[in-house]
Amino acid sequence: MAPSSPLDPAYTLELCASGEPLARRAAELMATTIDLALAQRDRCQIALAGGSTPEASYVHLGQEHLAWDRVDVVLGDERWVEAEDPSSNARMLRQTLLAQPPGRSACLHPVPTDRDTPEEGARAYSQLLRLLCPGEPPLLDLALLGLGDDGHTASLFPGTEATRVRDALVTVGEGKGLPRVTLTAPILSAARRVLFLVSGAGKAEALRRLLDPSESPERTPARLVRPSTPILVLADNAAASLLQP
Repeated sequence: MAPSSPLDPAYTLELCASGEPLARRAAELMATTIDLALAQRDRCQIALAGGSTPEASYVHLGQEHLAWDRVDVVLGDERWVEAEDPSSNARMLRQTLLAQPPGRSACLHPVPTDRDTPEEGARAYSQLLRLLCPGEPPLLDLALLGLGDDGHTASLFPGTEATRVRDALVTVGEGKGLPRVTLTAPILSAARRVLFLVSGAGKAEALRRLLDPSESPERTPARLVRPSTPILVLADNAAASLLQP
């Protein structure tokens, strides 16, 4: 399907018919990225998104026969809630990717939401990333990102201070009434591979804006993530409805 306006050359768009093919394709791409990283290095570090769209993908990914005990899983962001809160991204990963073998062997590193403040949690998570990941800034092998209907990704919401942080790996964001700990645009942009996963008609306008080269990152903070390699955007037909001629 050809977009109706020019596609920003920083992005490559791949479409799937619906949610289930999208979930399977995302799992396949993530598994390939992990496998290639482990062929080159002793360990692999991936940052995964929360939200409803990637849940099915994580179930499929956890069934892939990879050297999961050599894979470190961190979170792109986390709501400042208790570990067993239904809205916890770490809890969702434990119930999907890590629910059964072989994915259960992955090393999940949740945001420490048991600290006294979100700021303390952000500092601790930043220190963890420096320990886990090589490089300056630390290099993730994969950053899987979602896209909110307002154009946010991770917890980089439009008009918030978190979108302007350039001197930290992790910061405190605010979204939908909750404080959140989030990776910042610089560390997400440093990832060796960035994959956006976008599903549903409710994301159609946000996806159109993401792929529009004239769109402002202030209005659509997902555009702040600018790695040196092309970003793959994996979307279903419903999300891509406004891109059709």
